[in-house]
Amino acid sequence: MPNRTAIILSTALAPLIWGSTYLVATEFLPPDRPLTAAVLRILPAGILLLLWARERPKKHEWLKTTALGVLNLGFFQAMLFVAAYRLPGGLAAVLSSTQTLMVLALMYLIGKEMPPRNAWLAALAGVAGIVLLVLSPNAVSDPLGIAAALAGALSMALGVFFAKRWKLSLSVLASTGWQLLFGGLCLLPFAWFGEPPLPALTASNIGGYAYLCLFGAVIAYVLFFNGIKHLPPAVVSSLGLLSPVCAFVLGWVFLGQSMDWAAIAGFAMVLGSIYGVQRALSG
Repeated sequence: MPNRTAIILSTALAPLIWGSTYLVATEFLPPDRPLTAAVLRILPAGILLLLWARERPKKHEWLKTTALGVLNLGFFQAMLFVAAYRLPGGLAAVLSSTQTLMVLALMYLIGKEMPPRNAWLAALAGVAGIVLLVLSPNAVSDPLGIAAALAGALSMALGVFFAKRWKLSLSVLASTGWQLLFGGLCLLPFAWFGEPPLPALTASNIGGYAYLCLFGAVIAYVLFFNGIKHLPPAVVSSLGLLSPVCAFVLGWVFLGQSMDWAAIAGFAMVLGSIYGVQRALSG
């Protein structure tokens, strides 16, 4: 059994990388093409991993693998980029982090397992922190962007929960590759027919897409799905709260963004929620 602390730390790298998505999407990618950005992020990454792993799901696992690809990648990535284009990076990331509370609810409603009370309290503290951030004067209220962020959180909460529950026979590399592939394929027709063609790409555009594919998909998702294999689903989801940490730091360093005292208090509550969920589910 791998060292639990090492697994937690390596898994935590994934949401830290994903926190940079919002900066990259708004500063380096062509505007108004969220589905195209999602496809170019995950489809090439899936192909690369499958060329390396060369494994197929068993006959009875194809449907489950496809469903996980849609939940964890396809629909989630679409909502992620819609939110990234319509909301400030920190707000979009924090709204997405509500998946921790959603996973706890799934553990109870579907898994028939009541999480510890302290886990619920810690997750609720994170939601309270989210409310403070959303209501801060610096936050921009966009109903469609907020709805997209929350829908993406629910999609990935379902994906994380069922990925742990189904326990597919594939290796982490192959499972990640197939999910990236199926997620990208389900988005491809919507991006192709629903968005304008890409303009002539600049070096910054190409670099942004390459970063999202290699770091934001290949590396981050391998680490994330390896965490799902070894850790409880709510522990993995709670690490998603590190995404807004990274997004806010990057926004402060590179974009000159600031927070008022209410937002700072909410930010601190989100960080406390990470620790609280980890401690409650460490048994």
